[in-house]
Amino acid sequence: MADSPTIRPIDTDDAGEVLTIQRAAFASEALIYGDPDMPPLTQTLEELRAELVENLGCVAVTDHRIVGAVRARRDGELLLIGRLAIAPDQQGEGLGTLLLAAVEERGREAGATEAELFTGGLSEANQRLYEREGYHRSEETADGEIFYRKSLTD
Repeated sequence: MADSPTIRPIDTDDAGEVLTIQRAAFASEALIYGDPDMPPLTQTLEELRAELVENLGCVAVTDHRIVGAVRARRDGELLLIGRLAIAPDQQGEGLGTLLLAAVEERGREAGATEAELFTGGLSEANQRLYEREGYHRSEETADGEIFYRKSLTD
């Protein structure tokens, strides 16, 4: 990575850039699954703005450009993490690791004791990332989704 990214809390003003990155990042997932109508690709700007209100997510910024984003919200003591998206030209540079660490810290500060996220069974790179970052498989659904959990109190 040429310049170290700045990681900061996500804001509703970020919605346009985040949606662009989300669509670009999830396009490769759509190819893997043969599903061009995946929710990350069909979400509207208005839906995303509404989702970002009181969200615990973070963005990675390099040279005034958002290059990665992750969303999260608390449900009791559980931090629900979703839509980790890295700009295609930045993938493999460690941004996913940085964003997960930042959102986990925000979750801890908000009172969460455990984090949960999920990915599809064919998304091998995502599975490797989550397992490398200390997440363990907690559930596999009939339709192929794999849920992961990680304690935030260790």
